Amino acid sequence: MTDPQVTLVVVPRERFSCTRESLESIYQYTDIPFKLVYVDGNSPARVRQYLEEQACLHGFHLIRVDRYLSPNKSRNLGLSQVKTKYVAFLDNDVIVSPGWLERLINCAEETNATVVGPLMCQDKPVHEIIHFAGGESHIWTDNHGESPRRRLREKMYKQGKRVAEVRDELQRQETELAEFHCVLVRRSIFDRLGPLDEAMLNTKEHLDFCMSVREAGETVYFEPASLVTYVPGPPLEWTDLPFYMLRWSDAWQLNSLHRLRDKWNLDEDAYFQVKYKRMGWRRRKSILMPLSERLTFGIKSGFFERTILYPLDKLLNRYLSDRHLKQESEPIQIKPLMATKTLPEEQELPTPSLSQS
Repeated sequence: MTDPQVTLVVVPRERFSCTRESLESIYQYTDIPFKLVYVDGNSPARVRQYLEEQACLHGFHLIRVDRYLSPNKSRNLGLSQVKTKYVAFLDNDVIVSPGWLERLINCAEETNATVVGPLMCQDKPVHEIIHFAGGESHIWTDNHGESPRRRLREKMYKQGKRVAEVRDELQRQETELAEFHCVLVRRSIFDRLGPLDEAMLNTKEHLDFCMSVREAGETVYFEPASLVTYVPGPPLEWTDLPFYMLRWSDAWQLNSLHRLRDKWNLDEDAYFQVKYKRMGWRRRKSILMPLSERLTFGIKSGFFERTILYPLDKLLNRYLSDRHLKQESEPIQIKPLMATKTLPEEQELPTPSLSQS
């Protein structure tokens, strides 16, 4: 067996209740050799125990941190352990399909691409409804008005279409955008760009990364032969709620948008105004609206939501954000793996050795 060319780095996206299904799909449908680094950011006890058992069973590198992590911070923790030619980032709610990884690598090898994204589907049943099939992400200059304005163009192709209806239209091609739900990246690009920008806390980090790659003169490709699905919330268990609310907090989103604006010297135009106006929509849709319906016995009272639930949500959201901000001032402590099974000597897991800047 040849040495693996790729290391998978799996990180928490917004909840933990899809952990088992996602990890099992990776081992079921990945036929080529790979290494795996799994970043566990404060998962609940049952999930933590499952991951420890699986790390012992499969011999992958489990990094356990007893606090919630932003996506790019999680990815950078995993990336620090990667020595292979490629790294494939996956969220912990992604279900893969047969041949997914080999086809991404084939695309990178045959095109010399630095970044390759698969055909990304969403929701269940898996692999049926397209979430993303390549897209656009670039800065353009608007010369209308008194002075030129730098504006962002973002577009996702084929979203909402059924795979069966458009599969024959899709072909491997260079694109401007890939998503961190699942993406293959040449490890060497990080020697040039540095680690992922951890100031991008919860949104648009894929735009920032892909634009940085292309600005460096490298290419991004879309490979429809590779098919995966991400299964979004709502949170399925109560233990998901604290992380979900922090992950989609107003503070994290506002900071991320401001970072994107300032880093790329963008005009604060309608693109940003729409994002500001919709802030908190995931919490309202996934948590507050279902809760309101239960508490009002199916009445769906908008008045109850606006006067009671929304203010409470704002207070709790601010509390979670402030608490996490205090934790961020403390160094990350990597917890050792508490193995529940004894491994053969040759399968003992390495202890994470991370240098924090």
